[in-house]
Amino acid sequence: MRKDYFTNRALLSNRLTRMFLDFIRSSKAVGIILLCCTVISLVMANVGNASAYHAFWHRERPIKVPVGHLPNSLLLWINDGLMAVFFFLVGMEIKRELWEGELASFRRSILPVGAALGGMCIPACIYLVLNLHQPYVHGWGIPMATDIAFSLGILSLLGNRVPGSLKIFLTALAIIDDLGAIIVIAVFYTAQIHKLYLLIAAAMVALMLIFNFLKLQRLSWYVLPMCVLWYSMLNSGVHAAIAGVLSAFCLPLSLFARLEKQLHVPVNFVVLPMFALANTAVHIPVGTISLLGSSLGWGIMLGLILGKPLGIFAFSYLLVKFKLASLPSRVKWPHIIGVGLLGGIGFTMSIFITTLAFDVDDWQLIAKLSILIGSFVSGLSGYLYLKYVRALRKRSTKILA
Repeated sequence: MRKDYFTNRALLSNRLTRMFLDFIRSSKAVGIILLCCTVISLVMANVGNASAYHAFWHRERPIKVPVGHLPNSLLLWINDGLMAVFFFLVGMEIKRELWEGELASFRRSILPVGAALGGMCIPACIYLVLNLHQPYVHGWGIPMATDIAFSLGILSLLGNRVPGSLKIFLTALAIIDDLGAIIVIAVFYTAQIHKLYLLIAAAMVALMLIFNFLKLQRLSWYVLPMCVLWYSMLNSGVHAAIAGVLSAFCLPLSLFARLEKQLHVPVNFVVLPMFALANTAVHIPVGTISLLGSSLGWGIMLGLILGKPLGIFAFSYLLVKFKLASLPSRVKWPHIIGVGLLGGIGFTMSIFITTLAFDVDDWQLIAKLSILIGSFVSGLSGYLYLKYVRALRKRSTKILA
C-alpha cells in the first residue's frame, strides 16, 4: 500500500511537471501571463495603497559611474536594460527569417512584408488625420505596432481551426512589423544625439562583424562588445534597446539555436511580464474615461481596431491582385481579415513607443488606456471572427452536401 502511494505521487508529480512544461512551451502561455500581469498591475495601481505601488517602479535609485550614466529607476532598468534582451531575441528571429526562413526569398517574403507595411502605414495615417494639429501629433507611431506574443497566443487558441500556414504568415508579418517599429524608434523617437557615444557604438558593431567574418563561433568573443554597445547606445540618445537588435544581427547564425533556447523562458516569462507590470501601472482618476474621447484616444483605438486590419488586408489584396504574391497554402481571404484584426493587438511595442513619444503623464495615461482597449477589442474580435469563419464554412459544406 505504501509503495503504491509513493508510486501514485510520483506519477502525479511527473504529470504535473509535463503539464507545466507543455504550458511554458506553448505560444499561448505568454499571452495568458501578460494578460494576467496587466490585470494585476491595473488593480494594484487603482486600489489600496496605489501610490506605493507606483513609487516602487519610479523611485530613483541612482548608480554613480565615472563616465556617462546608468538607468536610475526600476522602470528605466526594465525599459532600457531588460527590453534590450527582448529586442536581442526579436533581432535573432528577424535575422534567421531573413537568412533562411519565410523572408529569405522575394517571392515568399513579399506578402508578409507588404501586409506589415500596410498594417503600419494606415494606422499611422488615421492617427495623423485626427491629430495633425494637436500637441500629441508625435504619437503617430503608437498604433503601428503588433505584439507577437499576444497575437500568436490568441491564434494558437484556435488550434486546428486555422491552417498552420496562417500562423507562419502572422509570425513573418509580426517580425517585419517589429523591424519597422525598431526603425521608427531609432529614427523618430530619439533624444539629443551624442556623437562620441554613437561612434563607440558603431565601432562595437564593426568589431563584432569582424569577429563574425573571421568565423569566431564562441559567444565569449561577443559579450564585452555587446555590453559596451548597450552602454554607448544608452548614453548616445538613441534608445538603448536598439543595441539588442544590432547585437543579434552581428552574431553568427550558428549561435542562434542555443541562445534562443536559453532566452525563451527568461524573456517571455520574466522580461515581458515585468514590462507589463511596470508600464501598465496606470492610475485611473475619476473622469479619466471621458478623456478617451479625445483625438489622442480615438487616434490610437481606431488605428489599432480599424487601421490594422484595413492596411493588412488592402496591401495583401493588391499584391495578390497584381500577381506579385500569392496566398499561403490553405489560407483564404477571410483568414487574412482575421489576421488583420489580431494585428491590432499593439500592447508591448505600442506601450513602449508611448513611453518614448510622450513625457506628459496625462498623455501617457490616455495613450496606455487606449492601447489596452484597442488591443482587447482587436484580440477578441480577431478570435471570434476566425472561429466564426470556421463554423460558417462547416455549415455551408453540410448544406451543399
